[in-house]
Amino acid sequence: MIFASTDAKFGFPEISLGTIPGMGGTQRLTKTVGKQKALEMILTGLPVTAQEMEQRGVVNKVVLPDQDVLEESLKTARLIAARSAPALRLAKHAVKTAETTVLSAGLEIERASYYGSFSFPDCQEGISGFLEKRPAIFLQE
Repeated sequence: MIFASTDAKFGFPEISLGTIPGMGGTQRLTKTVGKQKALEMILTGLPVTAQEMEQRGVVNKVVLPDQDVLEESLKTARLIAARSAPALRLAKHAVKTAETTVLSAGLEIERASYYGSFSFPDCQEGISGFLEKRPAIFLQE
């Protein structure tokens, strides 16, 4: 997840050094923002604002100047940490798999993870909490 202050800039300046973005930069950017915007950013080397990257789905939240980026990040981290650890692992794996596989393979991994999660004590607790209209208390294992 990415949090950014309102004055943050994002860019790929490598072209001004006579090279191109490496480490998957061209591939990941194109998949995230689309071909045309990726070409603009990579070929010009000019930065874009945090607000534009939020609109394009790269940034999760732009934090206003009167807010603390670290505190906003920690607030979200605490929320995630309170979720079911086994379910979080499965969800992260499924999302990361989507980057590197074809849709049919990703759907199969998701399906297996989804149905497999029903055997977790945390899933049973989550459903019970929902039905009883109370927050779930996960084991954090």
